[in-house]
Amino acid sequence: MALSVWLTFLLAAFAISLSPGTAAIAAMSTGSRLGLRGGWRLMPGLALGITTQMTVVALGLGALIVASATAFMVVKWLGVAYLAWLGLQQWRAPAVPMATTTEAATTQAATAEQRGLLLRGWMINALNPKGTVFMLAVVPQFLDLSRPLPLQYAAITATLCFTEMLVMTGYMTLAARVLGLLRTPRQMGWLNRSFGGLFMACAALLATFKRAV
Repeated sequence: MALSVWLTFLLAAFAISLSPGTAAIAAMSTGSRLGLRGGWRLMPGLALGITTQMTVVALGLGALIVASATAFMVVKWLGVAYLAWLGLQQWRAPAVPMATTTEAATTQAATAEQRGLLLRGWMINALNPKGTVFMLAVVPQFLDLSRPLPLQYAAITATLCFTEMLVMTGYMTLAARVLGLLRTPRQMGWLNRSFGGLFMACAALLATFKRAV
């Protein structure tokens, strides 16, 4: 990939990552509850999800998913169900203030939540047909068919993973610093319900998403 093309894609990748979406909500939600130290495992999970999406597109399966109504609906409703489940879990999460979250980080419940972050990050990005459609529409514009495609796909995937992890770390740090000022159980309960509602709203929006005919 030519340097000028890669730099253009890098700017596009940052724009994509900075735009509010499910990953940003997940990063801020995790940061508000666990802080950056407790929630860092979400980042490689998000990157693995992007890698899965790009692999699917590179192998041509992405086009099959978009073209097949059945395959598209299966992926779509799996994503909807998972986001709705995340929303319910967040809504019902214990109202633990940030000040005591760090102290409780060694408890069995907190440790189990941290271990599940890698899978959570992967599922958020992997089970998203909108991501597949986006990659199928945008990525080919940056490919040079006269050069080896595997190396170009690798460069594009690495760039997307880098920008995603960097931006989401910023979102998580911001949430840990700013939302960490919320100390009382009542405030944390309000925050949990707010993030839970956002996850459910994302599920509702994904449910209305349709493949291009």
